This record gives sequence, structure tokens and C-alpha cells, in this order.
Amino acid sequence: MIMDYDFTDGRKLKVGTMYCVGQNYSKHAKEMGSEMPNDPIIFIKPPNAYVSNGGKVILPSISNLPHHEVELVVVIGKDCNNVRTNDAVKYIAGYAVGLDITLRDIQNKAKKDGHPWAVAKGFRTSAPISKIVSASQFGEEIPFFALELKVNNEMRQAANTKEMERSVAVLISYLSGIFGLREGDCIFTGTPEGVGEIKHGDKLHAELKGFISLDVIVDK
Repeated sequence: MIMDYDFTDGRKLKVGTMYCVGQNYSKHAKEMGSEMPNDPIIFIKPPNAYVSNGGKVILPSISNLPHHEVELVVVIGKDCNNVRTNDAVKYIAGYAVGLDITLRDIQNKAKKDGHPWAVAKGFRTSAPISKIVSASQFGEEIPFFALELKVNNEMRQAANTKEMERSVAVLISYLSGIFGLREGDCIFTGTPEGVGEIKHGDKLHAELKGFISLDVIVDK
């Protein structure tokens, strides 16, 4: 099944690989009991993890501790390799708010055993993403955004992307130099503090304040 991002201006773009950044906010690293890493922590979600606005997050029965993580998502608009930070904005198609749904108990065991995080992070429906706001409306600047997440109308996470340890431009440069980025790939740029448990029936509402929102429900 081919899945497409929906842009607010009506455009569509095929969903590609999702590159995700761990511990890119210092307060989140602290709440997870970690030090800020010297190099970016990168993991990958497959296209099948994608959920559009209004969709459902299906929690696997293997986990008893699913968590929410709200993030700025940056969608890549054209293929690129070895991008300089000063040129990164040229390769951005748009911005969205997304949720990195994490099976925290599965992830904690994987960390303890020295195993990959693929099951904890990349399961089907683990990556809800809002409609995409076109980068063209921001000109040649990469903007900062206020992020929010409410669960059942209760505020859980709130931050500004200016608090990220590594900027969007730095992340594009780093990832394009190692993997190469392709049209339709996206970057989950990291979550701020306040991550927490979600349960069946929960309603999640995330926002890039003033620009776009995302609503999904947690299901079995």
C-alpha cells in the first residue's frame, strides 16, 4: 500500500524513510536518566509506521507501557547527499507535527540487552503525522515552532524547537552525509520533556502552534 503525506495546499508526496533523532532536548535526556550524547542518536521507522491526521494508533499486545513523544517533523523535498548546513533549507518540502509512539518497556529491555530499538519504535502506526505546512511560506529561513501535546485535553508536553540541541539544518547535513536523503523521507527531530503513558481510548491532540494540528485516537 502506497501512503502519501497530505500538504495543506493540496499537494501529496509519497511517504519515505523516517529518520528519528533521540535525546535532542536536554531536559528529555535528563528525564530518561541519560547524558546528552556526543553524536546524534538515530533510529529509523518504515513507511508503514505512518498514520495521517484523524487516524488510529494500534498498540501491539507485546507492550504494557506505550508512551507518547511529540516532535517537529521535517519532510524532505528532493534527493540530497552531503548537504552543508547553510544549504539545508533548500531541501525541505515542509513541516509537520508528529508523534513518535514508543513501546517504552520494550525499548528499556532492548537498551539493557544492547539490542536495536526497531520493535519499540518502528511498529505499524507508530508515526502519526499531521498535514504538511509548505516550507515555501517561510522563505529561506528554517523557523522555530512551539510544540504542544494534549492527551484527553490534558497538557502533557510543551516546548519550542529552539530548545533542540541540534538544529534542523545540522540534522539534515548529518543524515544526508551518512544515509543520503530522498524525496519523501522525513526527520523526527526529537521530543521535549514530559513523555508519558498512553492507553486504549486516549485522544491525542498535537500542535505546531499557529500552523497545524494532529488528532489521533489510541486503539487496540
